[in-house]
Amino acid sequence: MIIAVEGIDGAGKNTLVTALKGLIDARTLSFPRYEDSVHAQLAQEALHGRMGDLTDSAYAMATLFALDRAGVAEELRPYKGAQDRMIILDRYVASNAAYSAARTGDDGVFDWVYQLEFERLGLPTPDLQVLLATAPEEASARAKKRESEDSARARDRYERDSDLQNNTYAAYVRLAEQNWAGRWVHSGDSGVILQEIEKL
Repeated sequence: MIIAVEGIDGAGKNTLVTALKGLIDARTLSFPRYEDSVHAQLAQEALHGRMGDLTDSAYAMATLFALDRAGVAEELRPYKGAQDRMIILDRYVASNAAYSAARTGDDGVFDWVYQLEFERLGLPTPDLQVLLATAPEEASARAKKRESEDSARARDRYERDSDLQNNTYAAYVRLAEQNWAGRWVHSGDSGVILQEIEKL
């Protein structure tokens, strides 16, 4: 099965993914794949102000993140709906939908992201999507603390924009409420999430 953990920067996605991996036999994968994907690396350069005005376009950035995921589409497909294997993703397609809606102010971009990633690029839809219920203020404080403790974790343009983080969280809530691209659970409790996984 494909389990996607979603949330804004500093929400605790990596912590939850690590906790879940300690409870169930699953592979994990994080997006963006900055170490392995040229598309993710270009997006990272842009977010740190080294690609001119590229970040000015929400659609250009969303396309780079989508192409990053498309690079492992073949690896992900065998997990879809499988009962004998599981992969837990730290961010997936919904992150593109949420951030793009927050940047454009238009939920119509939800459909554009769905068509781009799931239909045109052939990524499998997740079996379960988990939205971490971390308040934007708390998530921002965590991101700032992480940056102060590790110079390699300098916040990028998106992470420094508190309005964007607030709007992205609100967009995530709307995606979860409409069960966009599949089933959602709104929780940070690994026990609750395991119960939802058992229902699949």
